[in-house]
Amino acid sequence: GVAAAAAPPEAGPGPAWQSKCPWGAPKPTSISCSLADVMSEQLAKELQLEEENAAFPEVVAVAEGPFITGENIDTSSDLMLAQMLQMEFDREYDAQLRREEKKFNGDSKVSISFENYRKVHPFDSDSSEDEVDWQDTRHDPYRADKPTTTPKKGFIGKGKDITTKHDEVVCGRKNTARMENFAPEFQVGDGIGMDLKLSNQVFNALKQHAYSEERRSARLHEKKEHSTAEKAVDPKTRLLLYKMVNAGMLETITGCISTGKESVVFHAYGGKSTNEDDKVIPPECAIKVFKTTLNEFKNRDKYIKDDYRFKDRFSKLNPRKIIRMWAEKEMHNLTRMQNAGIPCPQVVILKKHVLVMSFIGQDQVPAPKLKDVKLSSEDMKKAYYQILNMMQRLYKECSLVHADLSEYNMLWHDGKVWLIDVSQSVEPTHPHGLEFLFRDCRNVSQFFQKGGVTEALNERELFNAVSDLNIAADNEVDFQAEIEALEKVNEDHVQKHGKKVSAFPSDGDPPIYDE
Repeated sequence: GVAAAAAPPEAGPGPAWQSKCPWGAPKPTSISCSLADVMSEQLAKELQLEEENAAFPEVVAVAEGPFITGENIDTSSDLMLAQMLQMEFDREYDAQLRREEKKFNGDSKVSISFENYRKVHPFDSDSSEDEVDWQDTRHDPYRADKPTTTPKKGFIGKGKDITTKHDEVVCGRKNTARMENFAPEFQVGDGIGMDLKLSNQVFNALKQHAYSEERRSARLHEKKEHSTAEKAVDPKTRLLLYKMVNAGMLETITGCISTGKESVVFHAYGGKSTNEDDKVIPPECAIKVFKTTLNEFKNRDKYIKDDYRFKDRFSKLNPRKIIRMWAEKEMHNLTRMQNAGIPCPQVVILKKHVLVMSFIGQDQVPAPKLKDVKLSSEDMKKAYYQILNMMQRLYKECSLVHADLSEYNMLWHDGKVWLIDVSQSVEPTHPHGLEFLFRDCRNVSQFFQKGGVTEALNERELFNAVSDLNIAADNEVDFQAEIEALEKVNEDHVQKHGKKVSAFPSDGDPPIYDE
């Protein structure tokens, strides 16, 4: 009965425990198993292995190393016993997994691996198969080691072999390693891998270049973002727009129509007029927000400072005030044009640097610019005569020169041309007024001549037709010289006799120049 109790169970494919009981410390008087039990177990195991080898000849039989025989290991430790049992179980599990994998794949050219389901132990050398996941290791095999730093004392070695921190080779390698700290967009290459040695002079030059490039790209990016979005609609501007909507003057602001060097234009649906004496607000409005930065339009001042209406108020020191004057200038110029019957946006209201006008277009779609629209030859000819008439009326009745007239600032809507963007328009008495007029004439003449209008006058003829100055010059150089001479005479006259009094006091301009 005692021998039978000590014998291991015969059922199952468990391992053969030969001389020691695995469940506790060995007793000094070990009771051996009967010969019949040992023989029957070994016989069963051999038969099973023969069957497996016949079915799966390539699968290696589970090896029973000295690790689990228990002959040379002290089994008094419970931890060791548990590890032995767990490893034996895992090896059997892995062997079974290999058999299933073989059976599943068969003779297929595309095989599916069950490796991820294997039981892998840190002390099981067979399962690693020399596979290394580089993400799990601190050492990157493709990255060269950084140069070692010199100790605090500043040198290494003795006697003739002494190497200080100022050594050319050591310094060069250090500089190469420090290049990795440059901005990510600055491509430095694999200098360490090439064992590149940079002198201090070269490294400093590269460092300065990287720094300036980083600042330049940041500045460009910031300028691009701010000029159209942030600096135009900064918190103060946003507050102005909110107030207009809250007051009911505007129903809703739908979005941006266009951006330019001086302003951003938004589309809005008009609301109700706030006061009884106010103008009727059109159903669709255009909100022109003048940019609060002068970076992109630095020559703005020459259009204002010599204009008698704004001369005394011009201050180069306060950009915000200049921008408000710029918006005010556009409002007054549009009002003059409106009174003269020239097709242009109707002014609704001006609040600081935000100008609300009627929208030229329909259903949020702005009218196309003359440069973008394809007109028939008849419409092109009609547009030319319209513009000629508008330029004459602008000069004679409004006493204005557009100063930026081109196909980019003329819209085609309802079968006629509309003038926009008159913020830079000046009076003919401006020191450069006639030069601006000649430039406008050149732009208009070239556009319509290219557009196939045979009746289009050249720039000199157009200038005379608009201004009635009748300058007789055969070539452009003499023509411009005479224009400049006229401007000089005009400037001297203005300086001697004071400011010119506006011939059009009826346009509702406040007496700006009488501060």
